[in-house]
Amino acid sequence: MLPLLRSVADRQEHPLPIVIEALASEFNLTDSERRELLPSDGQFIFNNRVGWARTYMKKAGLISTPKRGILQITDRGLQVLSENPNRVDNKVLRKFPEFLEFQKAKDESTVEVEAAASAERLDPQENIELGYQRIRKGLSAELLARIKACSPSFFERLVVELLLRMGYGGSRRDFGEAIGKPGDGGIDAVIKEDKLGLDAIYLQAKRWDNGQVGSKEIQAFVGALHGRKARKGVFITTSGFSKPAQDYVRDISDKVILIDGARLAELLIEHGVGVSTVATYDVKKIDTDYFSEE
Repeated sequence: MLPLLRSVADRQEHPLPIVIEALASEFNLTDSERRELLPSDGQFIFNNRVGWARTYMKKAGLISTPKRGILQITDRGLQVLSENPNRVDNKVLRKFPEFLEFQKAKDESTVEVEAAASAERLDPQENIELGYQRIRKGLSAELLARIKACSPSFFERLVVELLLRMGYGGSRRDFGEAIGKPGDGGIDAVIKEDKLGLDAIYLQAKRWDNGQVGSKEIQAFVGALHGRKARKGVFITTSGFSKPAQDYVRDISDKVILIDGARLAELLIEHGVGVSTVATYDVKKIDTDYFSEE
């Protein structure tokens, strides 16, 4: 907030995009840092933070927006700068009744809120994002633990369900005929790449509690593919893959996808396999076009 306030200290009107670029230069952000996105809606994280800094200081009366997308410092903002603050944060903004009203914190004088200070360094949407990621990380760990405690045959059925949810062709009956056959040569299932079955993808699923799948296992899988005159395969495990195994897959002409435990958990959550939704939160913003009277 303080760098933003200083950037408009000349009392002139400043377009927000120009202010954002100036701040990015001041913070020496790299191109990759400027392009970092919020996972939920694809907004640039830095632009989003500047936007919230603008909103908070506008609510506190430190800046105004005389026109859409234009920032201008107020007398109150100049007064704050004249005090040479080390930083401008929510603690500073709470000195002004307009900001307290904005936060609905009328009893601020009797309620200690400094415990939330670290969270308030991020905008509310980022707090939601961080909380969501923490929940998802814990869910992924629990999901993998449950899967590792199940039988290999259950794991194969779970993988089949995931691939069907991901939109691959065929049916559960088709998969059922391909799973668990004696002498399958390392192939656990045959996936129709599309609903018409124009091409096939072969699957191997390994439920391992410990260790990594090495290049030997991947080479055997590729050999099984060649035995069926196939060129595409997916190898899924609850553990991980060694570097030699990953290097081997990268260097061969066959298209073989490796899915480790972490990626498997992400896909299961994303496609709703083995998990259920307990709450949904919609984050909305003002539709500026709706309020346009032009």
